[in-house]
Amino acid sequence: MNNKKLGKVLSIYIAPIGTSGIREKRSSILVKKDFGIEGDKFANSEDKDRLIMLIGKNSYELAKSNNIDIPDVALGENILLDFDPHTLQSGDIIQIGEAILKITKECTLCKHLTKYNSKLPKLLLNKRGIYATIVQEGTINIKDIVTLLEEEKVAI
Repeated sequence: MNNKKLGKVLSIYIAPIGTSGIREKRSSILVKKDFGIEGDKFANSEDKDRLIMLIGKNSYELAKSNNIDIPDVALGENILLDFDPHTLQSGDIIQIGEAILKITKECTLCKHLTKYNSKLPKLLLNKRGIYATIVQEGTINIKDIVTLLEEEKVAI
């Protein structure tokens, strides 16, 4: 099997049920197929292609290199990675901890980012992050390795 190690999880966030949607840092999460992240107010969405948002630290570095300082989790990620998730394509299968995810699509342009800087949405267009759905439920922890799996070896 030619699985490829891509990097690791730096941070994990959820928007707890009963909150305004502000994300809180967690050491681990449980992801469930066709549901999302247990305890997250955005779980059980009708759009099953947008259950988890993966963002690379490079998106924050791009903002910083353009003199735009944004706080942690400003981009709305559930999982912050130490590599650029845009190296993945729609349909790619990755494993993070016990969970197996399928990459679905890139994040859309988000106008709420203008609260940090009016140029930020266009700067991060197609560079903000990617969405994934859950193929196999399981726990994801900070420092877990992210591995690209051979699709034909994964029972979907």
